[in-house]
Formats: sequence, structure tokens, C-alpha cells
Amino acid sequence: MWTQHCLERMQERDISRNDVKNGIATGEIIEEYPEDYPNPSCLIFGYSVNKRVLHIVVGCDTMKLYIITAYYPSVDKFQSDLKTRRKGD
Repeated sequence: MWTQHCLERMQERDISRNDVKNGIATGEIIEEYPEDYPNPSCLIFGYSVNKRVLHIVVGCDTMKLYIITAYYPSVDKFQSDLKTRRKGD
């Protein structure tokens, strides 16, 4: 399920639904947020259809997966591997 917030941010960032689907399919969970409300969520490191690194935040309940947001990570907030968050962020 796509949240309205996610669809708006994806449009602003020129990220397609296919990019997000590919990112999830090729991705790995790099951060978990089990205490998120209303559902646990995680940060996925994956690749867009054009092989660009993509981060996707996904929440889930017992029935559905919720795509919360997607963005292209930067070295401002992540180390050069784009998987490890910089201290203080």
C-alpha cells in the first residue's frame, strides 16, 4: 500500500513505483524500527531500475506492507557505503 506522503515525495524526487518495487526486490534491511507507531517499520537499501542506490522506508502489519517514503541517500547523512548512518543523524 502506498501512503499519500510517499507518492508525493516520490514525485518530488523523480522516483517511480517501479524504482521502489525494484529497490525492495533487490534490497536488504539496514535499519529496523520495531517500536514505530502504528506499525513496525524498517529502512531498505536497494537499487532503482537504473541501478541508482535507493532507500525505502516500509512499515507492515499482519496483512499489508506500507511504503512510507523513498529517497536517494546522500553522504551528508550516510557514510560512503550509503548504508551506515553518520553519528548524530
